[in-house]
Amino acid sequence: MAAHAQQAFDPARVVHLSGRFAPVTDEVDEARLQVTGELPDELDGLFLRNGPNPRFSPIGSFLYPIDGDGMLHGVWISGGQARYRNRFVRTPAVLAEERAGRALWGGIESMIMPQVPDVEPELAGTFRDLPDINVVRHAGRLLALAESDCPFLITPDLGTAGKETFGGALPAGITAHPKTDPLTGEMLVFCYALEPPYLTWSAIAPDGSVARGPTPVDGLDEPMMIHDTALTARFLVIVLAPVFFDIAAAMNGGSMIDWRPERGTRVALVPRHGGPVRWASDDAFWLWHTVNAYDTGPEGDVVLDYVQWSRLSLGAPDPAQAPNTAGLVRAVIDPVAGTMHRTVLDDARMELPRTDDRLIGRRHQQLAVASDSGNPDLLPGEFDTLRWYDGRDASGTSTVWRAGNLSVGEPVFAPSPGTAPGEGGHWMTYATDRTDDTSWLLVIPAEDPASGPVARVRIPVRVPLGLHGNWLPTQE
Repeated sequence: MAAHAQQAFDPARVVHLSGRFAPVTDEVDEARLQVTGELPDELDGLFLRNGPNPRFSPIGSFLYPIDGDGMLHGVWISGGQARYRNRFVRTPAVLAEERAGRALWGGIESMIMPQVPDVEPELAGTFRDLPDINVVRHAGRLLALAESDCPFLITPDLGTAGKETFGGALPAGITAHPKTDPLTGEMLVFCYALEPPYLTWSAIAPDGSVARGPTPVDGLDEPMMIHDTALTARFLVIVLAPVFFDIAAAMNGGSMIDWRPERGTRVALVPRHGGPVRWASDDAFWLWHTVNAYDTGPEGDVVLDYVQWSRLSLGAPDPAQAPNTAGLVRAVIDPVAGTMHRTVLDDARMELPRTDDRLIGRRHQQLAVASDSGNPDLLPGEFDTLRWYDGRDASGTSTVWRAGNLSVGEPVFAPSPGTAPGEGGHWMTYATDRTDDTSWLLVIPAEDPASGPVARVRIPVRVPLGLHGNWLPTQE
């Protein structure tokens, strides 16, 4: 079965291995980057992004955005100047493939796993590590994050130090989207699994120690896929859309991932300080990414802002299916009644929402998303517009900057030193020119984002579109 899948697979026909998504293999260092405009003097730190970038041409299958090797793209900014470095996250699988000079593992849909003598006995018959989704800094440590697996510890020069299990306290790993409480410094995580318990959550203290080990979230009877979470002062908010793993189907040539809309979508409100999980449910929808959540009062409702999709879609859209609609949505959840009321704030096609991380768990103000102008030449998941909203305003009114020939990535907020949360700073994103494949780091003022970038930093290699990163100030 695996051999047949390997022979039938043609990477050239996979849309997310082409165009602006196509992987790059060169690792580059450049000490002084070309800057158009002027980098604000207040920017002193590292803009770092991770994303799926196969080291070798994939075999068997490739499913965006889950498959692929992590590649880190970093721009260090200080004194109005910038330097660049990119590096693969060198997992044991990447190192084995580099020794072989070719791909040895297939994508998750193909179930191709190498055997001896192609790999060492400890790697034979194993899945590859995929720390290619996100990169965060916590307790002074850089972590390249996977989809519910162990992260990899990254050195300050973007080298790979090895798998991070937090002293053995979190051996199964964590989510690709942890949330750090800016008031306490505690990082909250979850992890889903193919065997019971299907979902656990944990808390990591500000010093990097595990304050709460894996704690089961009761109420799941099958393994489910869950990508992101949100945080309030009271709850860890986990949205469980009806996406189930079907291992038996995968072993027999079918899909591992099964969308079951008749099951509806549930939200787990997990009390951070103990107590039973509160559940709410509604009709089926899919959520890749949250904006933020907050409590309306000590005993009040939970408000969750997020980008909603009508269903799960992985890879290129299926033309036989109806279009998968998206939009910015606000859900108001009653923890006592178990009800959820959703309001569409804007039905523009969008993704990759972010806000000022200093307001995580509290009512946010400005939030940003990547969106598109309706250009039919864009690839699935490609965006050419940035939109900003005021989280205090439920009208859905947006401020828009259209990037023209540039395809833009996730917008990340870089706060100005000494400002209050929600005030003062710049939005940053990688962008690639569709006319010549050049990539840039854009720096856009938060007080007037419609005016566009005050600085464009030329990146010496193309940065493939997707996925997630952060601004890491030097002083932290």
